[in-house]
Amino acid sequence: MNPLTRARSPQPPGPDFPAGRQVTPWPGELRPVPPPLDRLLRLSLAGGRLRPAASAGALHPVNAHLLLGRGTPLPPGRYAYDPVRHRLIARTTAPADAPPGAVAVLTVTARRTVCHYGHRAWPLLLLDTGHAAAALALAGAPEWCPDADVTLLAQAAGLPPDWRGAEPEHPLAAVRLTPGPRDVLERWAAHGPGAPPPPTPHMPPPVLEETWRILDGLPGATAWLRAEAPALPEAALLSRRSAEPPLGGVPERHLLEAVLATARRTTAVRWGLRTDTAPEALAARAAGQHWVGHAGALLLAHGCPDDAPPAHVRHTHLHAGYAVGLAQAVAGHLGLASRPVGSWQHGPGGPPDIVHALTLGAHSEGTHRP
Repeated sequence: MNPLTRARSPQPPGPDFPAGRQVTPWPGELRPVPPPLDRLLRLSLAGGRLRPAASAGALHPVNAHLLLGRGTPLPPGRYAYDPVRHRLIARTTAPADAPPGAVAVLTVTARRTVCHYGHRAWPLLLLDTGHAAAALALAGAPEWCPDADVTLLAQAAGLPPDWRGAEPEHPLAAVRLTPGPRDVLERWAAHGPGAPPPPTPHMPPPVLEETWRILDGLPGATAWLRAEAPALPEAALLSRRSAEPPLGGVPERHLLEAVLATARRTTAVRWGLRTDTAPEALAARAAGQHWVGHAGALLLAHGCPDDAPPAHVRHTHLHAGYAVGLAQAVAGHLGLASRPVGSWQHGPGGPPDIVHALTLGAHSEGTHRP
């Protein structure tokens, strides 16, 4: 069965297994995050279990590897970001001719999501990466690259070609944190890889190994895009959280239009806005989350059929996660309750190929706070 068809099928995931470490234990010296990267990371990825970037099941599989070249406050090299401690781990050094500027390569530790969502997890990993890229863009990152070849991204980040029993990370996108050359990834890829983290005590079940194979087979081509993110106050970025259901009340039309206009900055998917969500139809497709049918409004991203080429699947899911990340931040700033929904199955309600959604309610009292 096609992997996307299976992910959208009613087949339930298997039993949960250990999620592993919350942060990859890379070897290297711990460094404080220097300005101006301190503000950018603090407003986007920093925190413990509750982080500003939305994640399916609050499992946060996305990691950031910072490639710091000339003109940055730290010695040139590759640094892994620890979002729980808000620190950088110095992984590898770089020669004096390292490209100028700072770039983040976003990777995923698939186990953290597959442990709960099983065969449905790999599209969620793409959506989560898009959300993380959106969080960085909202914090001021100027550009992002959602389609670079995964081998190029791995080489640029200095990921080990042999993980030696460690939990692997799979690169899916890059975000430019400061201005730099267009060929920054290619120039970093010319430098050798670093050492792997310690081996994991957890054996990979078959569904995790299958997810690794899918992530390894997502092709792309390097193209940097301007980060089309709205300007929001710092307080809005720090306070965004997904609201607990129910998300009742239909928001005012002008507020819904503002959220929809934000999502439509991304044209890789088609967008729909519904205020007539039917519990028996759409909610039945939302992985059993029946509260979806009672939300005040539903912003839907669709346009990726099951038989789409892997490059198209990657492109649409990354962009959908990115757009919903922007839209959720705007919704919170407008005082609306919101909650992303990433896992969608086949069914009669709504478009046949839902990629992602944002549920919306008129009141934000249920919104989490850190």
